[in-house]
Amino acid sequence: MVQERQTDDLEQHEETLESSPQDVAEPAQEPPGEDSESPEQLFALLEDARAKANDNWDQLLRARAEIENLTRRHSNELEKAHKFALDGFVRELLQVRDSLELGHDAAQEEQASVDKLREGTELTLKLLKDVMGKFGVEELNPEGEPFNPDFHQAMTMAPRADVPPNTVVSVVQKGYLLNGRLVRPALVIVSSAA
Repeated sequence: MVQERQTDDLEQHEETLESSPQDVAEPAQEPPGEDSESPEQLFALLEDARAKANDNWDQLLRARAEIENLTRRHSNELEKAHKFALDGFVRELLQVRDSLELGHDAAQEEQASVDKLREGTELTLKLLKDVMGKFGVEELNPEGEPFNPDFHQAMTMAPRADVPPNTVVSVVQKGYLLNGRLVRPALVIVSSAA
């Protein structure tokens, strides 16, 4: 700062010499006072600047550590979410497995009634359908609907006069959607003109 003032004084002195060479005067020196700084004041300013720099450095390190902690925590939570995403679905599906095992055990008995086995199978299928519906799985059974290549896969064409062309006349295998997205297309037989 002292050096800048001396440079400014020198430049002013040179301008004075260029403008009026006959009036050469000594450059005005500032009287010691508020504008001039003593070495003790400069040292105090330097220490203050160092303290502020150290404080800013400490804040930077703390911010970095916080970001690293957040990143690590987010990574752990994401890993757990991927690992246990199907937890609820599996828990519900266990009921279906239990029902199937009970039906299988009942079929192994010598005096097993076909009607009871059929009734147990129907209840198990209903339970499975409810569980799948609870988790956004929809069944595609497009019999009688127009053929839609986005959701149906044609296995073969069948000439039919009783339905319009490109109508699904038979479903070989049902299709499924998961939350509106196709998981498996329905395998179908499509009508053609007779």
